[in-house]
Amino acid sequence: MAPTKVLAGARVVLPTGTVDDGRVIVEGTRIAGGGPPGPGPAGVPGAAPADAETLDLSGHWVVPGFVDLHNHGGGGASFAGGTAEDVLKGVHTHRAHGTTTVVASAVTSDLDFLARHAGMLAELAQQGDIAGIHFEGPFISPCRKGAHDEELLRDPDPAEVRKLLDAAHGHARMVTLATELPGGLDSVRLLAEHGVIAAVGHTDATYEQTLQAIDAGATVATHLFNAMPPLGHRSPGPITALLEDERVTVELINDGTHLHPAALRLAFHHAGAARVAFITDAMDAAGFGDGRYMLGPMEVEVADGVARLVEGGSIAGSTLTLDRAFKRAVTVDGLPVEDVVRAISANPARLLGLDDRIGSLEPGKDADLVVLDAGFDLVGVMRWGEWVVRPELG
Repeated sequence: MAPTKVLAGARVVLPTGTVDDGRVIVEGTRIAGGGPPGPGPAGVPGAAPADAETLDLSGHWVVPGFVDLHNHGGGGASFAGGTAEDVLKGVHTHRAHGTTTVVASAVTSDLDFLARHAGMLAELAQQGDIAGIHFEGPFISPCRKGAHDEELLRDPDPAEVRKLLDAAHGHARMVTLATELPGGLDSVRLLAEHGVIAAVGHTDATYEQTLQAIDAGATVATHLFNAMPPLGHRSPGPITALLEDERVTVELINDGTHLHPAALRLAFHHAGAARVAFITDAMDAAGFGDGRYMLGPMEVEVADGVARLVEGGSIAGSTLTLDRAFKRAVTVDGLPVEDVVRAISANPARLLGLDDRIGSLEPGKDADLVVLDAGFDLVGVMRWGEWVVRPELG
């Protein structure tokens, strides 16, 4: 049994707020307690064992491990079309940047390929390497296809949606749909019945059509603002419907390319911190570098960290990691740290139905956490009680 670990002296972000000079106590793979200094962790009697490993994190922050709902790869490897080894390479790349829980996102491809690929991803989900599968396409609008192959797009036939769910063997977590297309609303209902998130995205829907989708059971907006009609004062479109309905959580890509800071603040103002989920929408180049890549069947050029299709120039995912999204949210967007923690950990954990295990620093939950320095740069990552990145403190 590994010795108890005590992370002491940090600013610890708990669901109840930030504790200065706080601590987190880890026993095995779980959090045993956390809170202000004292003889024992908050709510847990007794003192830490005499042989506990104590790490002084004065001047640092300790926050829950990050949870990414929407991620296509990283480290030069693809979740959307790579082998199991490729997927693991991408997972470990993002883990080193604080994402202790990741959902693997597929992109538009041939339906039979998607089904076969889902089977492989399901095995990794069964092993605990990923938290499930997100199908972004092929059931999306050709008018808002972004970096998806238009020739492979199709209407959301519930029978075909069910085929992908079956192929995922219970590990499908989310399906992005253009719900205005024929079969869209029936597909949303099917997903809701099976406990799978129906996400509105890559859509050309009107305001009214989006409300119908929400009423049918859609609960997430796929990368809000991107790949959907802009907000208009006479034609408010899907953005307004998704922001104003309290049943919907909106994904935001906070990389400085996909969203202007004012748009991000607008979303936080109208949805509130409880209904925002930061995502990466990362592709292979995340944590790797510029160059030529494939996103499904589409060739992508990454230059200065921005990914665009070689043909047409559409933005093709991002090279974002969630530690960068966190720092930007605090230092550029001016958001409170506690709100950022909700958006990057607690809210996505809740959407995935995993908030009994992850998403906050509470006793009994997985010991998944991130250590940030005073400038919000990542210096440490722990997953299941073991250091992925051990803080190197001077």
